[in-house]
Amino acid sequence: MGMMQEFKEFAVKGNVMDLAVGVIIGAAFGKIVDSAVKDLIMPLIGAVVGKIDFSNMYVKLADIPAGVPDNLEALQKAGVPVFAYGNFITILVNFVILAFVIFMMVKQFNRMKKEAPAEPEATPEEVLLLREIRDNLKK
Repeated sequence: MGMMQEFKEFAVKGNVMDLAVGVIIGAAFGKIVDSAVKDLIMPLIGAVVGKIDFSNMYVKLADIPAGVPDNLEALQKAGVPVFAYGNFITILVNFVILAFVIFMMVKQFNRMKKEAPAEPEATPEEVLLLREIRDNLKK
């Protein structure tokens, strides 16, 4: 029974719940970044570079069987080995954006988390009495 109690205490601690929320939000945020990279950023980069579709950039590593169209999806379905570097570039851009956003979030959290300056320690009673005596002598 002791192990179950320990597990219960571990599971309901704030850190575990924060981690669970972070994982769920991270997964949802990852999908948003995937869409932003795939649907917004890479088409813009492709237009600037010269109307290149990065998702369809690859090098065939074997001969194409008869009747298979020469596009990445069809080649992969047919089992033709391809070096899909365009997809890698897309995923790399995705990672860089996600890493930058997470870095900025952590930076902001750390800025908000800075501890308030510690209150000065209470002055000892002897010092207060000495100050009172000093002030009385000045009068």
